[in-house]
Amino acid sequence: QDNRVSIWSVGDLGNAGISGEYQGEPQLLCDIRHNGDVMDMQFLDQERIVVASSTGTVTVFRHHQNNQTLSANHRWEKAHYHVDQDTSCGGAACTGVICNNPEIVTVGEDGRINLFRADQKAAIRTIDNADSSTLHAVTFLRTTEILTVNSIGQLKIWDLRQQRNEPSQILSLTGDRVPLHCVDRHPNQQHIVATGGQDGMLSVWDIRQGTMPVSLLNAHEAEMWEVHFHPSNPDHLFTCSEDGSLWHWDTSTDVSEKPSFLHQGGRSTTYFSHNTINQSVVSAWLSNDPTKDRMEITNLIPNQTLSVNSLDILGPCLVYGTDAEAIYVNRQLFA
Repeated sequence: QDNRVSIWSVGDLGNAGISGEYQGEPQLLCDIRHNGDVMDMQFLDQERIVVASSTGTVTVFRHHQNNQTLSANHRWEKAHYHVDQDTSCGGAACTGVICNNPEIVTVGEDGRINLFRADQKAAIRTIDNADSSTLHAVTFLRTTEILTVNSIGQLKIWDLRQQRNEPSQILSLTGDRVPLHCVDRHPNQQHIVATGGQDGMLSVWDIRQGTMPVSLLNAHEAEMWEVHFHPSNPDHLFTCSEDGSLWHWDTSTDVSEKPSFLHQGGRSTTYFSHNTINQSVVSAWLSNDPTKDRMEITNLIPNQTLSVNSLDILGPCLVYGTDAEAIYVNRQLFA
């Protein structure tokens, strides 16, 4: 019932022990009450965090680093709603938020897309009936284009320069309409997108060609909650699931010559085929020639129990949160 947004400091690398585990507890710097469940959040810049609520409200919190406090900087009440914005129970969960400062895009259970600007009270643009089903996640493809995933297995591309409220492109999983929960765009090749959904499968799409995924990879045994390309090393991809696992997918070349990422036990490796001709042109994620090379998968949480709900990566650091009400930091991804 009582939810909070918290800022933590997890110290610096100087305190890493022999095994790479951080020595000493993370410090809670500050926190602030939040109305409703936190469905998604993202930094807008160094000081501001955009938070999506199950009440349909979107809040921008400011982190004041001089005195370590958080304050509500701006709030769009009931940015997402089922009936109308004025009824007390009309809010619909805001399920996803993505920032490209100063722009903020939100999606929700009401099938609505909002485009906000950090300094403006009203929405710049709202696409009311963007979807008849729940929109689960959104990402920027480029500054004027976004991509949404929904609960019937579709990806829709929206060109924000167009005034018409129709997607410029629709891609979908064939057969069963498996809900898609998460999406991430390849940081260097904007046409490559990865999604994960209800069935735990990882789908890789090339939005330039066809309307179906380029590859479907068997992954988790339950819902995939989050998928992320490594921002500076996109041959590496990370996925986490309701089944309590967090997988590191590695398509970089010469898998055989690389050190093991996890030195402790419980390392399970599967090999997938892919092609490495001219890596700069053909991404490993899009190729399918079994004779060339392979993909390595490592489960970073060998003794899995509870759902891994969220993850993020930067440099050698991986942070993830689980249903055990704990946040874990792994600082030696590529050790």
